[in-house]
Amino acid sequence: MTGVRVPGGLLRGYSPNVLGIVLAGGEGKRLWPLTTDRAKPAVPFGGNYRLIDFVLSNLVNGGLHRICVLTQYKSHSLDRHISTTWRLSSILNQYITSVPAQQRLGRRWYTGSADAIYQSLNLVYDERPDYIAVFGADHVYRMDPSQMIAQHIESGAGVTVAGIRVPRAEAKAFGCIAADSSGKITEFLEKPSDPPSVPDDPDVTFASMGNYVFSTDVLIEALRADAEDGDSDHDMGGDIIPRLVTQGEAAVYDFADNVVPGATDRDAGYWRDVGTLDAYYEAHTDLVSVHPIFNLYNDRWPISTAVPPFPPAKFVEGGIAQDSIVGAGTIISGAIVRRSVISPNVRIEAGAEVSDSVVMPGTRIGRGAVVRGAILDKNVVVPDGALVGVDLATDRARYTVSQGGVVVLGKGTTAL
Repeated sequence: MTGVRVPGGLLRGYSPNVLGIVLAGGEGKRLWPLTTDRAKPAVPFGGNYRLIDFVLSNLVNGGLHRICVLTQYKSHSLDRHISTTWRLSSILNQYITSVPAQQRLGRRWYTGSADAIYQSLNLVYDERPDYIAVFGADHVYRMDPSQMIAQHIESGAGVTVAGIRVPRAEAKAFGCIAADSSGKITEFLEKPSDPPSVPDDPDVTFASMGNYVFSTDVLIEALRADAEDGDSDHDMGGDIIPRLVTQGEAAVYDFADNVVPGATDRDAGYWRDVGTLDAYYEAHTDLVSVHPIFNLYNDRWPISTAVPPFPPAKFVEGGIAQDSIVGAGTIISGAIVRRSVISPNVRIEAGAEVSDSVVMPGTRIGRGAVVRGAILDKNVVVPDGALVGVDLATDRARYTVSQGGVVVLGKGTTAL
């Protein structure tokens, strides 16, 4: 990290050594069948991206250039994406590296997110950072982490937890933070029935974003104590943070204070946990309005990825797309697309109708087919005249249908 950037400039010229650790080992069971053969952070999103691209873009844009991505389940496509896409300058000792579970401390895999870091402490010992930024891998948002790091250093806390303000009525689904007026965390509660309010608003709660900044010695000590606790689940949010709260070493960082270059009033402070099929689908609907709730086109804080070498999208024989994102290499031939995210290299044939849907790369939609309110994973085939999302009762017998009524076809599926 070349300096701790805050809205006013560098923090007294101080350049701490910060190591980034991204937790990317989750199975993503609630996103099945999108996670049938890939890790959750490798799930495609927004046409060009994978979920991992959002956290890596935030860290790199914020000045962190030494990042370890801890992987475990079905990590091949994730490992390949990181190795082929995220290449930094080795001359400047910059790297993003995928680190699989290695059984360094015995013949066992990771038993939780805290155990993943504990089993990977060799990375910390090698790098000898002053601070460690531990971020999750599967949220959609923009954030400048250097501002959070600056607050952490100034506060002297052992750990700083990023908190996003959510209505109290909606906070029961999250880990919730109770903090005093100085920002010191007094309680960390997992999905409480009565969420605590923030000091300045009784109707709002701080929900944990799953992003933390630690002073290195504090994290190492907490991980060692947790490893010796036979009653622990060895989870960062469930065990490590409550332990440090009890010790009086935890502070909250208000995500509302984060200033991202190029953010608009409409998309400033956007953050989505896309852990379920409905949340994943709804996050896509946030992309396609005229004034999107989340703006992919902010070139001052780009979300980076590898763009496939396809030609531009083509619309022929009267094919149209309205209020939609259409990826390169896609051909819409005499078909109508509405309010959808169409990935690269998709073919939609004459007479087909696609609306309110997410279509991933390589998918083929035949003549006269109808696709409504659906997620089609990579290389799905919808034959001529097939109907998806038209009759949910029929679809439930054939495919996965979310609680919200989104029809999901897994990778390589041929619709009936």
